[in-house]
Amino acid sequence: NRGIVLTEVLKYLSRTRSIDLSAYAGDYVRNSSLELVAHEIRTRNIAGSVAELGVYRGDFAKIMNEVFPDRKLYLFDTFQGFHESDVRIEKKRSYSTGDQDFTKTSIDLVLRKMKYPENCVVKQGYFPDTAQDVRDLFVFVSIDADLFKPIYDGLRFFYPRLAQGGCLFVHDYNNDEYQGAQNAVRQFCRENNIGFFPLPDACGTAVIFK
Repeated sequence: NRGIVLTEVLKYLSRTRSIDLSAYAGDYVRNSSLELVAHEIRTRNIAGSVAELGVYRGDFAKIMNEVFPDRKLYLFDTFQGFHESDVRIEKKRSYSTGDQDFTKTSIDLVLRKMKYPENCVVKQGYFPDTAQDVRDLFVFVSIDADLFKPIYDGLRFFYPRLAQGGCLFVHDYNNDEYQGAQNAVRQFCRENNIGFFPLPDACGTAVIFK
């Protein structure tokens, strides 16, 4: 029984979790890791905003909003699926087909899921154009844009703006269907002499601390 196993494992946790992760369907390892990182950031009093690049229907952003209840949450997405120019790069480099449909979403749908919608700043459109007026320092960023160029651009934008002790999650690092994600992480980290840790969650997440 999964519930019993988790209860046994979590009895060694030296605190009470800030949210009940059993209430969230999906990727427990990724969600639990986010909650642990948020706790570390709070405990160390690291100042800054949070952001997600690649929001889709807001399921992971919902957890971010809840574990960072006092932080501004930027939501970057086209809310219309992949950009054609990014898909062309994917196909040219044989990273992915870029055929997956991410159009079944809306800003209203995402905001209705948020416990603290007043904290959310929606940035609709093509990234990084939508970030030109953003001057914040960030403590946590989720990059879940699937394709090479938006992920690479996300790393280039957010890593220099990451607070000391802040963290980046890059989803799909070990997803064979989106090999651009792994290539973007490896290229950026190699160019900047940055280490990262591959999280064993569904589809894989590369974790980068500063």
